Amino acid sequence: MLLTVSHDFLPKQNSTQASMVMDHFGIGFEKGKHTIADEFNLPIEPGNVVLFTGASGSGKSSLMRAASEHLCKTPNSGTLNSQPSTLNPVLNIDDLELGERILIDSLPLPVDESMQLLSSCGLGEAHLMLRTPAELSDGQRYRFRLALGLSQRPQWLVADEFTATLDRTLARVVAFNVRRLADRTGTGFLLATTHEDIAEDLHADVHVQCRLDGQIDVVRSDESADPHKKKDTCPSPPTSGSARRPNPTGRISLGGIIAVMPSASQSS
Repeated sequence: MLLTVSHDFLPKQNSTQASMVMDHFGIGFEKGKHTIADEFNLPIEPGNVVLFTGASGSGKSSLMRAASEHLCKTPNSGTLNSQPSTLNPVLNIDDLELGERILIDSLPLPVDESMQLLSSCGLGEAHLMLRTPAELSDGQRYRFRLALGLSQRPQWLVADEFTATLDRTLARVVAFNVRRLADRTGTGFLLATTHEDIAEDLHADVHVQCRLDGQIDVVRSDESADPHKKKDTCPSPPTSGSARRPNPTGRISLGGIIAVMPSASQSS
């Protein structure tokens, strides 16, 4: 699929303090359109596990949302064997209502399948299955969202901040189980996270690495085993229509009155 992701900078109203910040750091208000990706080719197939990683602000979540919106508009592109499906095309776990029933009663599956699914998502203890979502910790509630989403058997399951609220050992276990669930059920996953420590256990079919300089690298699972293979890359998008940045002065301008910032020795 080809993805173009961009957004317009909202107009800003200048103020004395805004002028102080811009003059001190030598920047201006960002204007125009900020482009994250321009006709970026994302090579995914039905049932793939797709991992988006990168630092906060690198555009990984925006790119993942664009992919999920594309799949929503073309649901048959996510159907195995190109056959029409009655399943939900794309389901975002953040949109799920957790309800007030105990976990084992919340999944629309036979009890043995519900127990297996909860266990795969790290909720295999009996006393956890008998609790309500309100009685869970934040990490347990996130794992329950995964289980609840999978129980509805979507073609694609979307999760932002994947495993971010889990301790890192459990995060790797959940990632490993997600890989197994994808293989067993044929469900595709679009997952975004700042944590790359899960990549090995998740063994994503497609790993999209977003960088703060705008570069996007794509590594397929068959390439990750061979580090000498060339990655697919998306070059940094054109710069946004920001105003030309002035040279930083280290001074503060207040309505045309320029005051030099005192040094530590002067201030003392």
